[in-house]
This record gives sequence, structure tokens and C-alpha cells, in this order.
Amino acid sequence: MPDRFPPARPLVKICCIASAGEARLAIAAGARALGLVSAMPSGPGVIDEATIAAIAQAVAAEHGDAIRTFLLTSRQTAAGVIDQHRRCRTTTLQLVDDLPADELRTLRTALPGVELVQVIHVTGAASAEAALAVAPLVDALLLDSGNPAAAVKELGGTGRTHDWTVSARIRAGAATLGKPLWLAGGLHAGNVAAAVAAVRPQGLDLCSSVRSGGRLDPQRLAGFFAALPSA
Repeated sequence: MPDRFPPARPLVKICCIASAGEARLAIAAGARALGLVSAMPSGPGVIDEATIAAIAQAVAAEHGDAIRTFLLTSRQTAAGVIDQHRRCRTTTLQLVDDLPADELRTLRTALPGVELVQVIHVTGAASAEAALAVAPLVDALLLDSGNPAAAVKELGGTGRTHDWTVSARIRAGAATLGKPLWLAGGLHAGNVAAAVAAVRPQGLDLCSSVRSGGRLDPQRLAGFFAALPSA
């Protein structure tokens, strides 16, 4: 079967954006999506919902729909996610934990114009089965390296890579369903070319590797984009 997503330079999403200034810096460097982290059980980059809403509004005012804003939410009910989205108003919901299928269907019906991206934490071969089961219910998948089974859930921002051979299998299955795939987890200038070659994702998602002292670093941003393979 021909590849429904032929090789191209992936889109880049810079996560853990903390201010409108960081958003502008990421966009100027080449990012086409921004991650805005709401309350999480662990991990970096959490900001309050008022700040998320302000950043999302500023980006929309300056760039229209050319830049996507992702609300990272750990809510596990459709009602909770819908309530949060109504306060934050991002273009996209990044669901970092599991929601039952019925909750995802309710979410899709309630927010028809909002993109749903389901995070799959790649912890082993079984992750591929879980990813392809949920793929028909969402708009895209995002593969990360958290551990939802940990005593304190890890739902992203670990800085770890995972097994890209599993990611590649998920990507192939997602392509047959017409679902794009984002790759996250420990990506940096030194490994991004290998990651793209191994998985061939439509998007890349990173946070800590382009920061210094917790702040977005222009030089690290430039280094990452310079290392990104061309189309």
C-alpha cells in the first residue's frame, strides 16, 4: 500500500511555553505548534489556565490558524476536558492520559471544531495495540515516553527517548487510518535526524532540549531547526 504520508520535513511543536514572549520566540525559530501545559501530576512547564488562555488568544490574533495551540490536559472525563477548553480556547486538545472510548466520542461531538490529539506513552510492544485502538476516535496520535503506571503518574516532559521501532509500527498503522503522528520524548539536535529517519512522523514535539535554566534558549532553538532534516 502506498504511504499516505510521504516523507517531508516534520512540523515542530515547542512545548512548555510559559509566556507570549516565548511563543513569539518559538514561532520565529520555525515552530508551527505550541504546547501549553495545564495542571499535571508531575513534569515541567505547568502554567495556570488564565495564562494559557492569554497566550492562545495572542497567538490567534497574530497568526490566525497558521499556528496551532495545544492545551495539554490530564483530565479523564469529557466534561472535565470540555470545561477546561472553554476557559482556555486553544485550537487543539492534547490528551495526555487515557479517556474511555465513550468519553472520547462525547468530546468529539461536543467540540467538533477542536483537534483531538491522543498521547500514547510507549512503554513496550503493547503500546502499538493501544494506539491503533484509539486512533479512529481522535484526529492524531502523539507518542511520548511517560509512565502512567508510576506511583506518581508521568504524563510527559521526562526527557527520555523510547523504542522508536515500536513508534514506527504505530506510525505505519496510523497512516492506514489516515491519522497523522507526532513524536516526542527526548528529542534534541543530536538525535532528531535519526528519529525522523526511524519513525517518519508528521510532527516533532520537544521541550527541555531547547531550554536553558528553564527558559527557551534562542541558540538551542536554532541548533535544533538546523539539525532538522530537509523535505
